Amino acid sequence: MFSINLLDTIGLFLFIAGFVIGLGAVTVIDIHGFLGRKSSYWTEATTRTHKVTKPMIWAGIFLTIIGGLIFYRMESLAGIPLIHAVIVIALILNGYFLSFKVSPFLLKREKEGKSGELLPQSWQNKIMVSLIVSDVGWWGGLALLVVYLLNR
Repeated sequence: MFSINLLDTIGLFLFIAGFVIGLGAVTVIDIHGFLGRKSSYWTEATTRTHKVTKPMIWAGIFLTIIGGLIFYRMESLAGIPLIHAVIVIALILNGYFLSFKVSPFLLKREKEGKSGELLPQSWQNKIMVSLIVSDVGWWGGLALLVVYLLNR
């Protein structure tokens, strides 16, 4: 028979819930952003969609942090817990750029009636790097959690 630690269960649940919410939102906005590189329709759709996905991504980050702190509370900051900490810092910095640089730029363009115009190449390049950071961080973090759980 096995015993279940309630705090571990809550921590792991919040950790996974953060991945579900954050990674789901990142996947949606990344697909929109990728399609918006060459399409005015998808550029406008991305501007509209990011208003929903942005708070969901932040909620996902918040839940993964809380869940990770609870779940890893008895672990040293080494190995996978350390890598998760580095990933969350990268995701926060990336989220800062997206929320406080890209988002205001998109909203300004929308207000000016330019939300359907393709973004300048310099912005597309910055956003593409940011999308890669998001995808590697979220998917990599989830994969590391699976590895951690299988080796526990």
